[in-house]
Amino acid sequence: MPTNSQMPLYVELSFQPKTYDIDFAGHVSNIVYIRWLEDLRLSLLDTYLPLNTLMEKGIAPVVMRTTIDYKRPVKLFDKPIGKMWAGEIGNAKGILLAEFSVNSGVVATAEQIGIFVRLDSGRPVAFPDELRRHFEEFQKSIHNSQ
Repeated sequence: MPTNSQMPLYVELSFQPKTYDIDFAGHVSNIVYIRWLEDLRLSLLDTYLPLNTLMEKGIAPVVMRTTIDYKRPVKLFDKPIGKMWAGEIGNAKGILLAEFSVNSGVVATAEQIGIFVRLDSGRPVAFPDELRRHFEEFQKSIHNSQ
């Protein structure tokens, strides 16, 4: 995995599993990861382009696909760390990558493909310039440092 300094639009959050997150097998239910991914995406937006700014422009993010690879179970008293960053930003869609770890060991990885849509029509729009600019500036700084 790349280091934090090599991940564009990087965010990191700590999570604390709750008793209601635990499934019948005694570990965090798969559905909890969807909520954690949402928390990471909102943190990413808060950091780089706040959701309220987008919505004032009549635009909202939409997740088209989520893929999660579960590597190890997370238990009630574990303290998972979630990391998310942009893997790719195209004209209309982007790919966010995520990793969850406990005690520095990876417990799950995820990929989400998303777009932005107009709130009034639901039609896709180009990726917001602010996010694209952050991504491209990061890519240039990495290229220039090599």
